[in-house]
Amino acid sequence: MTNPQQGAAPNSTTSVQPGADVVLVVDDEEDIRRLVSFNLTDAGFKVEAVENGADALVAAARLRPSVVVLDLMLPDVSGMEVCRRLRLDDSVADAAILMLTARGDEYDRVLGFEVGADDYVVKPFSVRELVMRVKGLARRANERRLARGARDEGQRLSWRGLEIDPTRHRVVIDGAELGLRPLEYKLLAIFVEHPGRVFSRTDLLQEVWGISPETNTRTVDTHIRRLRERLGAYSEAIETVHGFGYRLRDPEAAGRASSGSLPGADQT
Repeated sequence: MTNPQQGAAPNSTTSVQPGADVVLVVDDEEDIRRLVSFNLTDAGFKVEAVENGADALVAAARLRPSVVVLDLMLPDVSGMEVCRRLRLDDSVADAAILMLTARGDEYDRVLGFEVGADDYVVKPFSVRELVMRVKGLARRANERRLARGARDEGQRLSWRGLEIDPTRHRVVIDGAELGLRPLEYKLLAIFVEHPGRVFSRTDLLQEVWGISPETNTRTVDTHIRRLRERLGAYSEAIETVHGFGYRLRDPEAAGRASSGSLPGADQT
C-alpha cells in the first residue's frame, strides 16, 4: 500500500536522463500527486502533475506524454471524459492511459477500458506495482510510436475485405475506414490476430478487458453484439461457438455458415 514517507517532493539529487519518457499525473489530491510524482521521477521518468481535467488536456497536448496517470474523480471534467478526449486527439493517440482511482467496482473498470484506458489501478495502491505498470505502459507506447513511423504494409491483418492495421489501430472495410471505439478495436483485433482460436468469455474478459473473470459474462455478449452491428455486412466474421465462446469465422466457410450449414456455430 502507499507509504507516506515516499510522498516527499523530488529533491535536487534526483536526476532525469535526457530523453526520458514523460508521464503526466492527473489527480486532485496533492498528497497523491506528490507521492506518484516522486516515485516516478526516482524511476527515471520526467513527470508533470496537474490537479484537474482542463489542465490535463492542455498539458497532454503540450507534453505528448508516453503515459498519463489519470484519476477519475476530478473537480471539473471527469477522468472518463478526459480519457475519451485524449483518445480523439491524434497528437496523443499513442499515449498509454492508466486510471488510478478509488472507484474499483466492475462497472467503472469496464467503462474505463471501454473509453480507452490501457490499465486500471484502484486506491489504495502499491507504489512499487504502480511504477512497474507505468514502465510497461511506457515501453508499449514507445513501440507504438516507432511502429507508426515505420513501413508496415506487410504487417496488416485481413479477413476478406476487412483489414486491420495493428500499429495504427485502424480498421478498413472495402477501402473505407471504420471508426471503432478502443474496446471494439481490441475485441476485433484479438480475433483476427488468432484465426480459428476459440475464446471463452473468461478469456476475453482477461485478455481484452484485463479484469477478473468473476465479472458478469453478459458484458462480453453485449460488446460482441455491438461490434457485429458496427461491422455491418462483415458481422459474420465473428462466430459463436455454442457452449464455448467466440472465434473468427473461416472466410472460406463464411458463405456456407451464413446459410446455417456449419454445425455447432452461428452468429447469435
